[in-house]
Amino acid sequence: MTQNDDRDRAHPFPHSEEDVARADRTPDTPQTRAPAYRLAFTDRDFLLREELRPVRLQLELLKPQLVMDERGIETTVVMFGGARIPAPDKADQARTKTLAGLSKYYEEARVFARKMTQRSMASYGRDNVICTGGGPGVMEAGNLGADEAGGQSIGLGIVLPHEQAPNEYVTPDLCFNFHYFAVRKMHFLMRARAITVFPGGFGTLDELFETLTLIQTGRMKAIPILLFGREFWEGIINWQALADAGTISASDLDLVHFVETADEALSLIDGWDYDAC
Repeated sequence: MTQNDDRDRAHPFPHSEEDVARADRTPDTPQTRAPAYRLAFTDRDFLLREELRPVRLQLELLKPQLVMDERGIETTVVMFGGARIPAPDKADQARTKTLAGLSKYYEEARVFARKMTQRSMASYGRDNVICTGGGPGVMEAGNLGADEAGGQSIGLGIVLPHEQAPNEYVTPDLCFNFHYFAVRKMHFLMRARAITVFPGGFGTLDELFETLTLIQTGRMKAIPILLFGREFWEGIINWQALADAGTISASDLDLVHFVETADEALSLIDGWDYDAC
């Protein structure tokens, strides 16, 4: 049921939009100009009060949920990765030599997203829909690959201090903007059937370890967590040292799988026993 479709309404009360329109036509008086007179759900100042934070959290969780439900999206494949990783044809503009070398993972992200989206289209775009953070770098590559396949993809953006528009390849009707990092993280994982993690910085590490912690503690069902670029990941994280120190269990090392190519990642996802997890 769309917002303006009253055919399935089960009560005789006026639609909220009707009362908004009526309120806009109210005579201009000192009483109607007073903030107290505004309809609560159209009162921006009221909705942004500190006491309304729980309501805003709920709304931010609910809005993308409703939109994705209406689009029929059931499962996603999440792509985390650095915003600074350039496309191969722009590698010469990278800030460091290492970043330039990591541009190969932009290409692998694009290919992975294209092939996964081709599969998704077999289920009419309901399953394995590519989901990124909606920004540049690896995120752009993921949305680009989905677009090249002719399918839809999701972008979960976040308001940042510096202005940043979503990349141009996110499906417009599935391009969301968040205030709360915590709610955004929930939407990354709520429908995820697999997590791919490409080289990145603090944000990528945060998303990776949030997911690992949820699975390790049994708060989330185990799904494939695929790290693109073993050399990169083993260079910045001494995984074995964590197990040797006893701060994680040796079996926790099995939560991550290293891959180098899109085809390797697809093969691991295909071989995953979801029923056993």
